[in-house]
Amino acid sequence: MHPHPLRCRCGQLRGSVTPSRATQRIVCYCRDCRAFARHLGGDGIVDAQGGIEIVASRPSLLRFDAGLESLACLSLSPRGLLRWVAGCCGTPIGNTPRSPKFAYVGLLHSCLEHDAPPLPQSFGPLRMAVNTRSALAPVRKTAALAAASSGVSLVTTLLGARLGGGWRDNPFFDVDTATPVRPVQVLTPQERALAYAAADRAGH
Repeated sequence: MHPHPLRCRCGQLRGSVTPSRATQRIVCYCRDCRAFARHLGGDGIVDAQGGIEIVASRPSLLRFDAGLESLACLSLSPRGLLRWVAGCCGTPIGNTPRSPKFAYVGLLHSCLEHDAPPLPQSFGPLRMAVNTRSALAPVRKTAALAAASSGVSLVTTLLGARLGGGWRDNPFFDVDTATPVRPVQVLTPQERALAYAAADRAGH
């Protein structure tokens, strides 16, 4: 399949992600993802129910072509997920674990919708809604069988990358040292409190 374009709002950070059987569209309703989006402004990122569309993928399917120097890394807490953002304009890019050996990136829809095909065209239909108990309004839950199938597919992909060495192809980490390519900026307690307060308010 053709690579799907990725770029920040101002266009300085650009790249692409290649759709594959390892990529799937999900919606996450957790407070952490919502707080991250709200910390960055949240406009057009969070839906009315408090959900954020994410394309789950392997980092090896992602390429940055320009503006990599503007990539920055945030975290809500000292042990939280790494949340990558375009420092030039504040566009959220994606979330990764703190270790590259867990070869996963959740790319936020906000960096995949500029001058690009619709997400269903590149990545197929929405497969799963997760953390629905944290939604700000009632949402439809994913059927148990569909959720199990998507979960097994994702876990299989992660295990395959770890056992086969594919985790080493990761633009977010220096794999020789297993450290992020950018310093991790952890939100202060005050910033975190404000972000979670905003995350608990409904609407865009």
